[in-house]
Amino acid sequence: MKRSQFIRLFAITLCLLLTASAAFAQTGSGESYMPQSGQPGKDVVWVPTPQALVDTMLNMAKVTPSDLVMDLGSGDGRTVITAAKRGATAMGIEYNPEMVALARRNAAKEGVGAKATFMEADLFESDFSKANVITMFLLPNINMRLRPKILDMRPGTRVVANSFTMEDWKPDQTTTIAEDCAGWCTAYLWIVPAKVNGVWKLDGGQIRFDQEFQNITGTLTQNGKELKLTGTLNGDKISFSAGGTEYAGTVSGNTISGTRAGGAWKATR
Repeated sequence: MKRSQFIRLFAITLCLLLTASAAFAQTGSGESYMPQSGQPGKDVVWVPTPQALVDTMLNMAKVTPSDLVMDLGSGDGRTVITAAKRGATAMGIEYNPEMVALARRNAAKEGVGAKATFMEADLFESDFSKANVITMFLLPNINMRLRPKILDMRPGTRVVANSFTMEDWKPDQTTTIAEDCAGWCTAYLWIVPAKVNGVWKLDGGQIRFDQEFQNITGTLTQNGKELKLTGTLNGDKISFSAGGTEYAGTVSGNTISGTRAGGAWKATR
């Protein structure tokens, strides 16, 4: 072999090796990568959510094809893929590039690669504000770090977590399953409440709401009479009782409008 031919062959071989190395780097351990339950990650160890609980979580969130579901710490992609199979647009945020590659392969195998997408990113540097359903299986301290961002999301956003709570923000619904689930079998649902804390103007008076997440107390003052109130928020829907009268309404920015016995009511701030 002539020296020029040898150099050319060597260059081609080197190019092929570099290409293969780059492809391997993109997929971690390649097509054969299989994560192990309990393996360490950036913020938590990876433990897969049982499929039965994935289904339960999405049922609790009432996921429909009109939803944008985002899974925080999406692992092998099973929650995102299941949501996509229900017709939803679903995205997973995952720090581990090997997991991201695996999840993309899994989505392609299930035929939902267009609906189920995955982003290699840090949860704490990611924007998930456009989602109206959040799913997660993270430790309590991670939930608490994310909680302020979650509470700033649109009222009515549904948040479902596997096994771990958000401390004093009590869930709106708790479900534990026994069938087809050997461990990590409890799901919690929160609905992001509108922010109503403070004083609102009312015809002939005012309302003062003291808000603790979805629960509200306070006073309604009208025509010189002060009444204590208690009630709840379900997303942008508000309901409370004051002086034996039931109030229901919808919060829209700085306006609440609704109905009560005797007609409509409206409050502004």
